[in-house]
Amino acid sequence: MYAIVEIAGKQFKVTKDQHIYAPLMAGEEGSSVELDNVLLMGDGDSIDVGTSAISGARVAATVVEHVKDDKVIVFKKKRRKGYRKKQGHRQQYTKLLIDDILASGQKASPKKKAEAKPAPAQDEAPAKENAATEPAHELPASDKLTPAPVADTSQEEAATTEPISEQDDLTKINGIGPVYAKELNSHGIHTYQQLVDLSSDQIEKLDVEIDGVTREMIEDDWIPQAKELMNK
Repeated sequence: MYAIVEIAGKQFKVTKDQHIYAPLMAGEEGSSVELDNVLLMGDGDSIDVGTSAISGARVAATVVEHVKDDKVIVFKKKRRKGYRKKQGHRQQYTKLLIDDILASGQKASPKKKAEAKPAPAQDEAPAKENAATEPAHELPASDKLTPAPVADTSQEEAATTEPISEQDDLTKINGIGPVYAKELNSHGIHTYQQLVDLSSDQIEKLDVEIDGVTREMIEDDWIPQAKELMNK
C-alpha cells in the first residue's frame, strides 16, 4: 500500500516503514505526527484519488531527527557598482519514518512499548547487608599488597580549569556580531592573535560548521582587520 501526501507544497510518495526528508517541521525528535493532506492512496489495483485530498485519510509518521543539507554558496554581484556579496545557506529538513497509512475511519495501531525490566528480589538487599557486617579475614603480612602511590593531579586540574585571562572583543571586527563572536568562542577563538594564526584546515572547519561564514570572509576581511587592531 502506498500514498501520495503533500507536505509544505511538496508531494511525496510514501509506503510503510519508509524514511523521507520533508521540509522542516515543528516537533521534537521521537514525537508522532499525522499528515492529513493525502492526495492519492493505492493498494494493488485499487486506487483512490481525492478532490483534492481524500477526506479522513492520513499518514502516521514519527519525527526521527532534524538535519541540514550541504552548504550552498550564494554569490551576488553588480557590474560597475562595486557590489559583491557572498554567503552560505544550508537548507533544513525533517527526517520522518512512515509508521502507517490510514484510510478514513481507520485507527492507528498502537506502538510497541519496551518491556519493563524485572525488579530485583527483595531478599537480595539483606544478603548484602549481612555480608557487609561479617568480619573480614585478614591476610598474612607476607600476602598483603602495598598500595601504589597516587599521582598528584591537583596541578593538572588547576591548569585545565584555569579561566581564559586574555580575551579580545571580536565584535570590533566589521562583520563579526555577537552571534559570530559566540560561535568563534565555542571553537576556541578568543583573541585577535588566534584569529590571525588560523590554519587552512581550521578556516575550512569554520566555513563548514558556522552558517553564513565563508573562507573568503575570514581570509580577506576578518584576518586583515584583526592584524590592524593588534597593531594599535
